[in-house]
Amino acid sequence: MKKTAIAALVLSALTLTACQQEQTQPTAQEVKLESQEQQQAYGLGVSVGQFIGQKLDMQEDVSIMLDRELVIQGFKDALGGDSKLEQQQIQTVLTALDALVNEKQQAKQEEMAASNIEAGKAFLAENAKREGVTVTESGLQYEVLTQGEGASPKAEDTVRVHYQGNLLDGTEFDSSYKRGEPAVFPLNRVISGWTEGVQLMKVGSKFKFFIPSELAYGKRSTGAITPNSTLVFEVELLGIEGEGEAQ
Repeated sequence: MKKTAIAALVLSALTLTACQQEQTQPTAQEVKLESQEQQQAYGLGVSVGQFIGQKLDMQEDVSIMLDRELVIQGFKDALGGDSKLEQQQIQTVLTALDALVNEKQQAKQEEMAASNIEAGKAFLAENAKREGVTVTESGLQYEVLTQGEGASPKAEDTVRVHYQGNLLDGTEFDSSYKRGEPAVFPLNRVISGWTEGVQLMKVGSKFKFFIPSELAYGKRSTGAITPNSTLVFEVELLGIEGEGEAQ
């Protein structure tokens, strides 16, 4: 059951527990959202449902499968003032659940990190053999797609670039092209693979960088980037701020 279904069920729970008498209640589809009060009530239900859905999805991601119908029943019982567990019991079982989730997440991260290291090493070893790929002393690999004729930036410069970032499996995790505007940043404030690589470029160039994990985010994870990920970037150097280079 997906998050939207959880939200709908929670909304139904809000309606069903409004009174305990046997009577026909409107379904979520029949609820009117004409007044501000109606929209606020519905929004509250959706917000709670989304929170619960995200928690359950996170737990299922590490193979902790809770009975979602019991989650909904617990919500309904709480609204009706009829919880079957004492508050101290609830605190105890939820503390244990949090500990278990953290333990399983840590184990999954460590397993993923080890797998990513091996995948990165294998990829870079093969990639280095390709014609046109240059490997620097640090282990950074790059390929010149277009050679520009402008100036090259220094580490302390602020550059203006367009770029697209991908994982080794082709997953795109970032793109200035999709945001519709170039990125502008000090070159010494980004991952070291970028700091080194962009200094090899001239304004007007487009390079492809293959960045080992130790020159990227290392053991950290961010968004779709998992620990020890080797990253692939296509980068266009559009200009150096204050240098008067062509746009």
